[in-house]
Amino acid sequence: MIGKQILIVDDQEHLRELVQLCLEDLAGWNTLVAESGQECLQILQTERPNAILLDVSMPGMDGFAVCDRLQSNPITRSIPVILVTARALSSNMAQFAEMGVAGVIRKPFEVTTLPGKVAEILGWDD
Repeated sequence: MIGKQILIVDDQEHLRELVQLCLEDLAGWNTLVAESGQECLQILQTERPNAILLDVSMPGMDGFAVCDRLQSNPITRSIPVILVTARALSSNMAQFAEMGVAGVIRKPFEVTTLPGKVAEILGWDD
């Protein structure tokens, strides 16, 4: 799985850094980071990550709005998105499924198991 690149989008700096370290150190993946939905969209103008880990609850443009923008753009539509949320109630799951996301990871999560969860959702074999 070397050579995979993941864009981490989260407004919480400590969580971004923790996830970035975990994915780089444990999985050997390259990472890009964005602290807002707007920054995510700016990065995607020049970068093509293999997947996006997207926080749902962010100020300004939330994860839902970012997903809408990604889905409406033919260039970014094919990038798998994994939502990271504390709001993963069963009532939200139908909404998440309609959004066309690859999967959902619930907060709080164990960072050491994160690369495995991401790989499982995306169908990436070691």
